[in-house]
Amino acid sequence: MPANGTKPQPWELAEPEWRRITGRARAGRNLRPHAWPGGARCCVALSFDADHETIPLRDGDDSPMRISQGQYGNRQGVPRIRALLSRHGIRASFFYPAVSALLYPEEVRAVADEGHEIGLHSWIHEANTTLPPGAERDLTLRAADVLERLAGRRCCGIRTASWDFSVETLGIIRELGLLYDSSLMADDDPYELTDQGEPTGIVELPPEWIRDDAVYFNMRYGSALRPYTPPSAVEEIFRAEFDGAHAEGGLFLLTMHPHIIGHRSRIGLLDRLVRHMRDQDGVWFATHAEAAKYCRDEAGL
Repeated sequence: MPANGTKPQPWELAEPEWRRITGRARAGRNLRPHAWPGGARCCVALSFDADHETIPLRDGDDSPMRISQGQYGNRQGVPRIRALLSRHGIRASFFYPAVSALLYPEEVRAVADEGHEIGLHSWIHEANTTLPPGAERDLTLRAADVLERLAGRRCCGIRTASWDFSVETLGIIRELGLLYDSSLMADDDPYELTDQGEPTGIVELPPEWIRDDAVYFNMRYGSALRPYTPPSAVEEIFRAEFDGAHAEGGLFLLTMHPHIIGHRSRIGLLDRLVRHMRDQDGVWFATHAEAAKYCRDEAGL
């Protein structure tokens, strides 16, 4: 710390300080198994972040237009996704902000009853790094209780909203005794999280922005955010990511949002992608919880 008490500039940080900063929630040993269940070569983990109306609510935006965009996820997106998964006999992971779940409890129950996983995804899609001390813990614990009550079982995994993983998040995950996190991006394949060099036993299932539909399709009126990428190009990117995972024997984790992928022009790309993946030899479709448990058990954590 400089003598005047101001926060040091990044280039002024002493080595112990930048090592401490980079040591938080760091990637430890790789947990990619030698083979997936049944001798499968590749694991496919599909996930849907059911944000619904929580994005404008988080932003303090009470615009009926923006609220309606979120409601589309419940009215059209989730039904189309559930139908697609049913056709292909696939179980997936649905991550719910607690407020989304409270708005649509019947949806949460139906998704859970169909065998899909329900995972933690904040209270109201808050940005963890902007919260006052203690607020993230309180909101996460409350959200866990809400989802357990609605889904009928305790969540074993978390994805922070917008992947906003704060300096407090790992401690909260450890307090909750969660099996896995899916917010950090240090690898393509599962790995164990460490905390200042200490193995935590927590499995990280890494997402990535390029394997997320919102990057290509999101739209916000009055801003520069526009859906410039056609569905065919997104399908090509997702397929290339899967093909790479299959060639390497790794994990293909895809993040989608009902109010985005659920539109008529986009749900077809997901259907074609699933058909392509099912046509390949040795593909195991798993929920995030199933994938994390298998990796943990194979590694003897």
